[in-house]
Amino acid sequence: MARIQQVVLSAGRTGFYFDDQRAIKAGAGHDGFFYQGDPVTKGFSAIRQAGESISIMLVLDDGQVALGDCAAIQYSGAGGRDPIFLAEPFLRVLRDRVAPLLEGRALTSFREMADEMDAVEVGGHRLHTALQYGLSQALLDAVARSGHLLPCEVIAQEYNTAVSTKPIPIFAQSGDDRYKCVDKMILKGVDVLPHALINTVHGKLGPRGEKLHLYVEWLRKRILEKRVSEDYSPQLHIDVYGTIGMAFDHDVERMGVYLGSLAEAAAPFSLRIEGPVDMGERAAQCEMLGRLRAWLREHGVPVGLVVDEWCNTMEDVRYFAENQAADMIQIKTPVLGGIQNSIEGILYCKQHNLGAYLGGTCNETDRSAQMCVHAALATQPDQMLAKPGMGMDEGFMIVYNEMRRALALLAAKRGAE
Repeated sequence: MARIQQVVLSAGRTGFYFDDQRAIKAGAGHDGFFYQGDPVTKGFSAIRQAGESISIMLVLDDGQVALGDCAAIQYSGAGGRDPIFLAEPFLRVLRDRVAPLLEGRALTSFREMADEMDAVEVGGHRLHTALQYGLSQALLDAVARSGHLLPCEVIAQEYNTAVSTKPIPIFAQSGDDRYKCVDKMILKGVDVLPHALINTVHGKLGPRGEKLHLYVEWLRKRILEKRVSEDYSPQLHIDVYGTIGMAFDHDVERMGVYLGSLAEAAAPFSLRIEGPVDMGERAAQCEMLGRLRAWLREHGVPVGLVVDEWCNTMEDVRYFAENQAADMIQIKTPVLGGIQNSIEGILYCKQHNLGAYLGGTCNETDRSAQMCVHAALATQPDQMLAKPGMGMDEGFMIVYNEMRRALALLAAKRGAE
C-alpha cells in the first residue's frame, strides 16, 4: 500500500484578487484597477488585494508527487463565508499541525482521507475551507497516482457514478470587460456565458434595471450577428449579486416583471439569473427566492434562478434543494471545503431534480481548476465554471484542455480493453 513520505508546501498566487464585496456594494469607486476607499470586511487591508494560494505537494514513497492548491473565493468574508485567506499564517498551520498527520500515512480511499482532513481542528476550529480544499485535491491526486488512474476514475469508483464520455458544458465569465469578453466567448464557442459581474445598482444594473436590460439586448444581437453557425445557441447566465432585489425593493411582482422583460430581450436564447436577491441570511434568502421562483412559474416567465450567496456548506445545499428555492444551485467549490463536498453537492442536486453548477471563483489556480474538471466528469453537472481569472481565455483554456485530455485518455483506455 502506497504511503505519503513527505509534505512539501509553497506559497503562490491565484488567478485573480480578493475583493471586499461589502465595500464595493457600498459604492467604492475605481482608481484604475484599484478601488478607492477603506475596506469594511474584517481581514482585508485594502478593498482589492492580491489573491494568495498554497500548493500542497505529497511526495509518495515511489517518488511520485501529488498536488493540490489551497485557494479561497474573490469575495471572501461575504455571504457567511470564511475570512480572507492569506498564505503565511496558514503555511504554519499546515506545516505544524497537518503535515504530521499525513507523513508516513498509508493511502486508503480518497473519500475517507478527505473527510478526515475536513474534521481536523486547530484551536477548537475546523481548518479554513481553503486548506480543506487544497488538501482534498492533493489526496485525490495521490490516490489516483498510486492506482494508475485518472482522478475522475477514482471519484467514479468511490461514489458509484459513471464518468462522462462527452464534455461538460463550460461557463465562462467576463469580469467587468463584459463586451470584449463576449466576443471572445462567441469566437471560442463557449457553452454558457457571460456572467457579466453585475454587482452594483447604479453603475451596472441601473436604478430601474435599464442598464442590464440594454446589455442583454446587446448580448442577444451580438451572438446572432457574430456566431459562426446557426447551431451555436449558448445558454445566457448573468450574476447580479442581489442588485435586482436592491433596485426593486425586494418586491416579488416588480422583480418578476423585470425578469420577464429580460427574458424577452434575450430570446431566442434562454436566460438564467444568479443571485437576484441577497437577503443577508440563509432562511430569508431561501424564502425570498422560493417566492420569486413561484411567481415566475405562475406567470410563465422563462427565467431560471440560481442560488449562490448563503449556500456555503453541504447542509446549505440540502436546505436550498429540499425547499426547491431555485432552478439551479452553484456548488461553490472552495467555499464547501474539501472537494468531496462539492462532489456530494452535485449528486444531491441531481437527486432532487435541480440543476447543478460546479462553480468556484476566478480567484483559484490552474491546479484547483484541473481537479474540478475531474469532479465534473465523474458527476456530470449541468455546467462547470471556466477558471481561474477574469480574462476569459486563460481559465477557459485550462478547463477546456484538461477536460479534452481526460476524455481522450479515457477513450484510449476503452479502446485498449
